[in-house]
Amino acid sequence: MPKAIMFRKFQKVGEILESYDYDPCHLIAILQKVQDDYRYLPEEVLLYIAEMLKIPPARIYGVATFYSHFTLQPKGKYLIRLCDGTACHVKRSTGILEKLREKLGLSEAKITTDDMIFTVETVSCLGACGLAPVLVVNQDIHGAMTPEKAAALVDTLIAEEEKNARAA
Repeated sequence: MPKAIMFRKFQKVGEILESYDYDPCHLIAILQKVQDDYRYLPEEVLLYIAEMLKIPPARIYGVATFYSHFTLQPKGKYLIRLCDGTACHVKRSTGILEKLREKLGLSEAKITTDDMIFTVETVSCLGACGLAPVLVVNQDIHGAMTPEKAAALVDTLIAEEEKNARAA
């Protein structure tokens, strides 16, 4: 595909690359910005970045798969990360996970809702043991969670989405 057509197709990615002067030394920052826009790192975008930075796709893939912050799978608008570290597990974080999955129609194999609004993941530790059990929605920390509080939080987010949809 000619570069002009690729640039139009990936205009936002092109703007990100331009803001870093197409410098491969800024690969991690570039990937972070791209993931912020797409909520994951699509393969075709990674290939475009490799071509534009003149580096092997394997190098980009290596960085994208090495750091746990990056994901190659689409994520929902609301990324819910539930801690299952020792303190949270002892305080029954598994019940919260079960409630979230039940409410959103998710499972261990299916972590994102079909409408791409919610993704539920477990993590080994969020570093907030004093708040156990804890979950994070995008960047917002919610401590002393219970299954009921988690369900209410999801209801609040759903209501917010519906309100925004009506206003649009």
